[in-house]
Amino acid sequence: MEVTQERKKMKILCLHGFRTNGAFLQKQISKWDPEIFAHFDMDFPNGTFPAGGKSDIEGIFPPPYFEWFQFNKEFTEYTNLDECIASLCDYITTKGPFDGFLGFSQGATLLGLLLGYQAQGKVLKDHPPIKLFVSVSGSKFRDPSICDVAYKDPINVKSVHFIGEKDWLKPPSEEFSTAFVNPLIIRHPQGHTVPRLDEVVVQQMRAWTSKITGSKENGPEDEKPDARHKIHEQPDKCNETVSNGDIGKKIDAEVAGAAIA
Repeated sequence: MEVTQERKKMKILCLHGFRTNGAFLQKQISKWDPEIFAHFDMDFPNGTFPAGGKSDIEGIFPPPYFEWFQFNKEFTEYTNLDECIASLCDYITTKGPFDGFLGFSQGATLLGLLLGYQAQGKVLKDHPPIKLFVSVSGSKFRDPSICDVAYKDPINVKSVHFIGEKDWLKPPSEEFSTAFVNPLIIRHPQGHTVPRLDEVVVQQMRAWTSKITGSKENGPEDEKPDARHKIHEQPDKCNETVSNGDIGKKIDAEVAGAAIA
């Protein structure tokens, strides 16, 4: 008799943006086709520290709000970053192992740092290598002492980078993607937000995650590992988020669009 064993799901750690919370990012990602991450368990923890100031989603999504670390307006000096990294590595070790990372803005920036540090043997030495990374509006740290270690060599992790045409972090996000080997770049017409996906991108993402899990599914991603696709859609005002001040505390003008559809 043939016995079919259910495949154990892979785990993805998902980190939210500045002064929001895990539930907010979970709500945003829930608008994506559920088949994209059907073979994964998604973990959405809250940031290391309570928000030290006003959250740009107050009145839009319920508190409490959190931040991972603090920084100056040039994003060249950081407060509590070492404590944040230590706390996060402990969480990953205790709750993991994790197979992948997903992050928005400050969360994506922080996870990119951990990937670079892990590749250089600085953190998570006893944790299996991370297999995948989904970045939405991520960027590099700017302190040379960090850059010289984290981005010393191209990070050999399968990665997808969502970059918004109206995002004030568009140039840093593009630069961030170059830190990875063969990144998949997906552009969308919106601002600093987790975008809605058109059907082409849905199929592209499903194919990409299926390759990683071994549940092969044909799609546009198979054609070019580093393919670049632009989402052709009208900006979704119900899906726009504010910048949350992730770098330089610049505020997106479309605050009213931060409501959850």
